[in-house]
Amino acid sequence: MFRSAIIVAVTVLATLCCLSSRATILWGDTGARLVHNTGAGVDILGSKLKRDDTASDALYFKVHVDPLSDVASEPYLAAFQLFEGDQERLAIGNAQEAWGYSAFATAETGPSNLVAGEFNLKSAHPEPANLGLFRPYELPRHDIERTVIFKVQFVPGGDDLVTVWLNPNVGRGATDKNQLESLTTKFKANASFDQIRLRHNGGGNGWIFSDMAIATSFNDFVVVRFWQSWWFITLVALTLLTGVGTTVRIVEQKKFQLQLQRAESESALERERARIAQDLHDELGSQLTRISLLSGLVRADKDNPGQVAAHASKLSLSADETVRALEEIVWAVRPDSDTLQSLIDYMTHFAGELFDGSPTRCRLDLSHDLPALPLPPDKRHNIFLIVKEALTNTLKHAGAGEVLVAASAVGSTLEIVVTDDGKGFAEADTAAAPGKRNGLGNMRQRAASIGGKLDMQSTPGKGTSVRLTVDLAGGNHHKPAQITARFQRA
Repeated sequence: MFRSAIIVAVTVLATLCCLSSRATILWGDTGARLVHNTGAGVDILGSKLKRDDTASDALYFKVHVDPLSDVASEPYLAAFQLFEGDQERLAIGNAQEAWGYSAFATAETGPSNLVAGEFNLKSAHPEPANLGLFRPYELPRHDIERTVIFKVQFVPGGDDLVTVWLNPNVGRGATDKNQLESLTTKFKANASFDQIRLRHNGGGNGWIFSDMAIATSFNDFVVVRFWQSWWFITLVALTLLTGVGTTVRIVEQKKFQLQLQRAESESALERERARIAQDLHDELGSQLTRISLLSGLVRADKDNPGQVAAHASKLSLSADETVRALEEIVWAVRPDSDTLQSLIDYMTHFAGELFDGSPTRCRLDLSHDLPALPLPPDKRHNIFLIVKEALTNTLKHAGAGEVLVAASAVGSTLEIVVTDDGKGFAEADTAAAPGKRNGLGNMRQRAASIGGKLDMQSTPGKGTSVRLTVDLAGGNHHKPAQITARFQRA
């Protein structure tokens, strides 16, 4: 919005500036006129402008010419000429005897001219030296166009001061003061006028006159392309500045995003370390402590074979649980486990081992065309622990004949359902005595921590259904400060 406002403001300002600095053109005729055998010619000015012998200001005249023949082979007169009534005044073009770009009807005669009142014009493209006296000027040639600008400084009661530039520089920054000496011719002439006539007499096919104008300043004829104007340069500069600013902003935003991602990665790593430490403490620590206690009981009751057998059975069961817990921790921290397929594969492995040898039949309905979605370690681990808790509760408390584990994914949404046909429970029983259903509160907390939704339905005598829905594309919903506190207390 701000950038657009700047551009609009600059454009409006530039338009106003262009309108206010428009050239002071007193008369102009931009059309092309073919002039051939005109005699004295006819007026094209139409009494729109005049200067007499009392004038003291300065005027600038411009005319563009296109000779249709070569003067070297077809002598002729061609001119843009000022008239006062029927009196010939200053003429610019090609004098009859000069055979080149020249002025005639002047008060002076050029140093290389043979006819009085003719004055050759200096040119940046003079004829070769072997042409003798003709050398200082340029011959008009077919298809070689030229622009002539001349200034008349009117002198009251005397001859006027004339300065002529043949094909001058009219580009940006050009003035009558910085034109090349080779383009500048000065002499005196009577330039009073109330008419302008275009003339051609003699041989050849005539001249084409175009882009004629009278102005009060040389600068009025300077051609400034729009890309050379100050407003365009200002606009480009503002655009570049805006572009640079936008680029810097984008770069800074990307740097900030990278820093944020780095911070999130470090935070995730800290959470994962805290979780691993918690698992080692809770799972392996408690199991190893139990194994140590049972080993001590075996040694203490070595003389009682019945007690030793009971302790050994418990010791074997604890060792199996320790191995399973260690296997689970290793799977959780392995980098190649951070995929949805890895989670489903491990759930299959865990369910098979858990219900192996159990009277409860475990059926799996797991999709084989799951999307290749990455899973952060904490989200993957919490999903597994929810499923583990549901399966463990079914094995220990439901007395079910069959349990079904189904998993499906639509887009980035994962849905896992654990259903059994066990004895179920009433919701009121759970609310009154949470300990009756081990870990149900933990399951809900874990689901909330990963931004998932956990629905649990159970009817006494009709079994239990646990449905977990998780958006795998969603952000991380853990609270690092709380997890760190748990780790410190642990």
